[in-house]
This record gives sequence, C-alpha cells and structure tokens, in this order.
Amino acid sequence: MHAAVAQRVGAEALGQHSFDHEKLNMTMLDRQASQDLSPLQDLAISVSKLDFKAPQKARREYYAGYRLLSGKEYQGATEYLARATADYPDFVAAHIALGSAYLGLRQFEQARDEFAKALVLDDHLPISYVNLACAELALQHYSAAEEAVQKASSIAPLDQQVLAALAYAQLLNHHYEAAVETAQQVTSRAHEGAAIVHYYAAAALDAQHNLEDARQELQAFLEEDPKSPVAPQAREILQKLDGGQDPKSDQKSDQKSDQKSETKSDPPTPPSVAEVHPAPIEPGSRPVGDPSQEQAPAQSAKPQPVPRAKCKGCQATSASSETNALPNPGPRPERARWSNGLWSFRTSVDEVAVVFAATDHGKAVSDLTQADVTIQDGGQVPAALTGFRSEAQLPLRLGLVIDTSESITDRFAFEQAAAANFVNKVVTGKDDLAFVVGFSNSVLLLQDFTRDDKLISAAIDKLAPAGGTALWDAVAFAAEKLGDRPEEQPVSRVLVVISDGKDNSSSVTIQDAVKVIEEKDLILYAVSTREDSDLTTDASKDSAAVGDRALRTLAESSGGKALFPGSIHHMGHSLDDLQQVIRSRYFVSYKPPFLKRDGQYRPIDITARKSGHKLKVYARKGYYARELP
Repeated sequence: MHAAVAQRVGAEALGQHSFDHEKLNMTMLDRQASQDLSPLQDLAISVSKLDFKAPQKARREYYAGYRLLSGKEYQGATEYLARATADYPDFVAAHIALGSAYLGLRQFEQARDEFAKALVLDDHLPISYVNLACAELALQHYSAAEEAVQKASSIAPLDQQVLAALAYAQLLNHHYEAAVETAQQVTSRAHEGAAIVHYYAAAALDAQHNLEDARQELQAFLEEDPKSPVAPQAREILQKLDGGQDPKSDQKSDQKSDQKSETKSDPPTPPSVAEVHPAPIEPGSRPVGDPSQEQAPAQSAKPQPVPRAKCKGCQATSASSETNALPNPGPRPERARWSNGLWSFRTSVDEVAVVFAATDHGKAVSDLTQADVTIQDGGQVPAALTGFRSEAQLPLRLGLVIDTSESITDRFAFEQAAAANFVNKVVTGKDDLAFVVGFSNSVLLLQDFTRDDKLISAAIDKLAPAGGTALWDAVAFAAEKLGDRPEEQPVSRVLVVISDGKDNSSSVTIQDAVKVIEEKDLILYAVSTREDSDLTTDASKDSAAVGDRALRTLAESSGGKALFPGSIHHMGHSLDDLQQVIRSRYFVSYKPPFLKRDGQYRPIDITARKSGHKLKVYARKGYYARELP
C-alpha cells in the first residue's frame, strides 16, 4: 500500500491487532494496475450515447491522445484530449481520458474535475464513478471515494471488482460492518480475480476484535490467491494467530515505522484504471485507428470455468463452456425444490395458486370466468377451487431487460422507442412500479423501481449499443430483484426480456437463470430482436435457431410466452399484443386432490374455453409439493 493511505488504514482504521499499515498494502489503486479489468471497463462497452455525435476532428484528437495515454505519455495526451473536449464539449470519453492523463501527472484535482464533467454529461456509466473514486482516493477524500464507488455498484450490481473496491473504501472509512457485508456479497458468488475481498473482510473483522472470523477470511484468501502480493503478509498474520504470538508485541516498533513512513510518503500513485477508457465506437463498425481494435477482448469468447475454493461463492456452479446449452423446459422431478411464491403451498392452508393467460388466435382474452377454466393436478380434478380473479386488479411489478450488445446497433433506436412506448402503456396503475436493466458484457441497473414514466423513458434513452451479450446474467439478476422485493399486498410480477436470445459473456448458465425464474415465481415474456431478413446463410439460420430456443426456454419455464416479430419495425405491434396479455392474466387457487407433501413434482394442466372454443393457455406445467419439516 502507498504509505499515506497505508498509515491511515493501519493506525486508525484497523486498530492495533493483527493488521498494521505494512500488512494492508494492497489498495484499490494498486489492484487496478495489477488485476484484470472488470467487464464494465471493457474498451468496447463503456460507451456514452453522446460519444456517437462527436465530430471527426474531435475524434482524431481523441484517438491521438488515447494512444499516448495508453503509452503513459501523459503530458502529450493532455494536449490532444484537451483539444478534443474543446472541439466537442459533450465528449464523455475524452473528458474521462483527460482526467486519466491528469492522474498520471499527479494533478488530482484536475482529474477529479474532468470525471465530474463526464458525470454531468452522462451519469449512467459506472467507469466514470470508479475513476472519480480513484481521484478522491488520491486526494485522501475517503468519504467521497466511498460515495462514488457506491454509486458505481448501484449501477453495476454484479461487478465483483467494483464491489471489492467498495469494501476497501468502506474499510478506509471505518465502516467495518458494511465492509464485511460487501465482501460477503462478493464471496457468495463465483469471484475469480476478487479474492482480495477476503483480506479486506479479515481487516474489518480484526478491527471489530473478531479474530476467529478474521483467521477464516485470511485462510480463504490464501487458498484462492496464494501468489497475491499481500499473501506473505497474510501468512505472517496467520502464523502469529495460530502460534499464539501476541499481535500487539511489536506495536511500538510498528508505530515508529508508521510515523517514519508518514513523514516521507507521497500521495498515492494514480491508478491505471483511468488509463483504460473506451474510445467512442461508430454504430455498426469501429473507426479506423480506434485503439479498441486491438485491445478489446473478443466478444465471441465464452467464459472460462471459475477455479474452486472453499468459500461459498467458489463452491457455486460456474458457467461451463457449454453456455448456450438449453435445458428441457418440461418437468424435472429429480429437482425436488419448492419456493415461497405463487407456486408453493401456502403456509396456513394446503392450497396451490397459479397465474395464467389465455389467447384466442393470438389475441388476449380478458373476460374469462371461473366456469370457463378447468384444472387438473396430477391428472385429477382439484378437491376445491378456492379463488379466481383477474390479475388486472393487482398492482404490476415490471422488470424490463434490454439487450444493448453491439450486434443490434443498426436497429437499436427502434428497440429503444418501442420499449419506452410499451412501458408507458403497461405501467398505468397508481401502484404500478417498473425497473430497467440494460446488458451487454455487463449488467447495468439503469433505473430502479419507480412509477415515474419519465424516469423510465430517460433510462431507456441513455442506453448505447456496444460489447457482447450477458443475457443469462441479466435475466438471473432481474428475476432475483423482481422476486425479492417485499410487498404488503398481492402483486403481479412480470419480467420482459428484449433480446435476440444469444449469449457469449455470462458467468452463469441458462439453467441457472431458469432456476431463479422458477424459484421466484414470476412470469417472463421474451420479445426477439432478430431480423428474418438477416437469415441468408445456414450459419445465420442455425444461430437464430439457438437464440429462439433460448427465449422460448426462458419464457415457457415460467408460463410466459416468446414473441418473434421477425423485424424490428414490427416489434411495436408485438409489444402492444404483450401489453394486452399482461393485463389479461388470471389468478386461480385450489386445494389439490390427495395431497402428499413429499417434495415431488406434480404436473398441472389448465384448459380454458369461451363459447365452446378452446383457448391457448400460458401457464407453468407444474410445481413441487413442499415437504413437511
């Protein structure tokens, strides 16, 4: 750790137990220089919509400055980048690159000002907040740094590197419980490249005099990253703890060392994270001379398996090389699970509750009565129907998940307009709420739950196409967010995914995403963005078939529906039809026949007729009967 920051962490933040300022020597700044970048710092995806409008002169200045910045020629870079921002003041990428060059020159206040300007122009890019946090750390403004990283994490909630940075900032601010909680968020999932959070957690636990848990965190850290630059210090601390040596024994000499380091220290070295900001990308192509041509990772590469360790996140199932393998959407009795939502038994009475929709030649049917519906549970008629109502009476909770990958650049404007119009039509009740998620390589929460259609439309409008596709990650995150929101009354939970169904960047599999959908008991509808006109070769047809199957699997596993407009120009009509389906769903509850709480899968078949005509019903195919404790 750089001495100025290390002294504060050692003498103030961590107390005088196992850790001192020589032990905790890995800052967020150092990690950015030595570790792999998080997906949100990918050169191909952290793009502002405003950057597409930059004139050619400003672009040329930017590319020249960027090349110098990549070579750490900071002074020359500032000259070109300053001209780029002068030519086009709304050039977000140039402002952040200029701030990065100022960091390299140790002009930290100027750097902070440039990052702040970038955020005024476009406040949805997490990399801007991360860079701002780096500048605030260099200025030793630890509270401001924590605030900036917290904002980055709220936008990119799955990014492990940002969460690790947040844990570090919380540690600097003596927010020990928060630091431990954030570290647990990271370690509860697969966290390749973020093992340092165990070290941060150990330091926070030590400051709370919880030496046993601190020991466990250090052990986990060494198991996961034994070659880390701070591994020797972690081993030394463990030896003192395990050998019974009093960690305070060298306290006086350590304090003298701290004082000596403090008097001779310089401000922290600026982070390399700020040196790797995205160049603006032309819609549909990359400009000649764009540095991201050579530095951006191949978007078709599939994630590699995550190494296993003993902590919870490392024991979790990671994505395999068969990311696009599709599960059978039908019953899987061997997975004897149950959940707490609509598809489980109620705790007070033995009832099953089901949500379904019905259509007639593709049109939603909104006037069904209980007499029009027949249910079979395990091939038998229920003992009694206990409830029937239209879901149009319930408040709506809508999650909108939008594909922003580079593959849909040429039709993205139509997608944005159709999505905004759809939300304005479907979120109409006074108690309705919606949130917006965009995804390419990373998953970004652009707008949290809100009733304000202007905020929703603004969030959709901020999206810019670039990068790969982390569809499964986005669906799993949105399903958890939708299903975990506490409610004081019954609500209708609906997830709408707008994508071509292809995935090349997720850390989880489609099976994982389907599992979350099932456990959270929500309905997913998918609208395909693929164009029939693009299917001119066998390869394109095969690729489209895989995407179509994926969308059907996601939708049908929840009792929803996948729509395939065939053209982006027809997407608006499909979303209009979907709006009618969402507002024409039904809720039915019943007591099953011959109830047996054995955890086994029980198939359900729902049929509906209107005026003697059989309708198409969309519902889940069954449920798992909860075993008695």
